[in-house]
Amino acid sequence: MWCGFNKSSAIIAATCLVSASVIISDSSFAARQRNYTPQELRAVLHGLGYKVKVSNTPLTDEETKKAIRDFQKGYKLGVDGIAGPKTQDLAANIVQILQANLNAVLKPNPPLPRDQFFGPRTEQLIKEYQKKNQLSETGIADLAFRQKLNAEAKDTIGKPQPQPSPKPTATPTAKPTAKPTAKPTATPTAKPTATPAATPTPTSTATPTPTPTATP
Repeated sequence: MWCGFNKSSAIIAATCLVSASVIISDSSFAARQRNYTPQELRAVLHGLGYKVKVSNTPLTDEETKKAIRDFQKGYKLGVDGIAGPKTQDLAANIVQILQANLNAVLKPNPPLPRDQFFGPRTEQLIKEYQKKNQLSETGIADLAFRQKLNAEAKDTIGKPQPQPSPKPTATPTAKPTAKPTAKPTATPTAKPTATPAATPTPTSTATPTPTPTATP
């Protein structure tokens, strides 16, 4: 369920926003470290969109008390204009949620510390998000801003993070050792021995036997 925001539903929207943010960030938040100084609390209220000037004077002026009452009314706390433990705890939790969602969407390096303080770096990242989304670069995370950031953080966290496909280690192909091809030993062709021509046997000529001459 997403919370709408308009003048008539500001209180409901603000309360719903805190619940939704805790679910979106899906993370545990550190307890408030200590009580805020007057200047730190005013910085938080100013950073969340409440009309108050940041100073370190006691939280007793009417402007500051009105900002605290508006904050308490929006989040259904006891409305007395005094920054007691419950008011400070909730303020710290909202700042931590804001910081977590800025980390989820912008992925700053190093990440923004999730603490209870609305410092210069938190303001810087808010301006960066506003610039990215073509919004007025005020550095103030009012309710409308936090709703938009929460929606984007919810979408970002809900998407599975792409994991790089492992590249197979290239196994070098074993090159076969080239075995020299055995060259056949050339067998000399046996030259035929010339058969000597047969010497013709001479035909013997018969010597004629002399015929004896008859004696008279």
